[in-house]
Amino acid sequence: MRRFLVLFVLLPIAIVAIALSVANRESIVLSLDPFGGAAPRWSVTVPLFVLLFVTLGLGVIVGGIATWLRQGKWRQAARGERAKAEHLRQEVERLRERVTALPALVPPRDRDAA
Repeated sequence: MRRFLVLFVLLPIAIVAIALSVANRESIVLSLDPFGGAAPRWSVTVPLFVLLFVTLGLGVIVGGIATWLRQGKWRQAARGERAKAEHLRQEVERLRERVTALPALVPPRDRDAA
């Protein structure tokens, strides 16, 4: 499964990423000043592929956080079910101890007689 993931998913993504890096290595001015005009105050000059990869990385992080937040109810339900299962497990152990502590009221059946 891991080899499949590397060969058919990650390798093509890496090839596309390298192709984008080579094709978009010109520097661009990223301006964060909407009213700056010709000389913006908050600007940075970076290669275009860096901007693309940073944007992609931020998208992955934001998507991961959104998914984690949406799955919160399922994690909470799993914690509740885990606590309930542990409580039932302890109750079964307690009942087993009580049963083994009881005197044998009924003699064991002879299995060979049947």
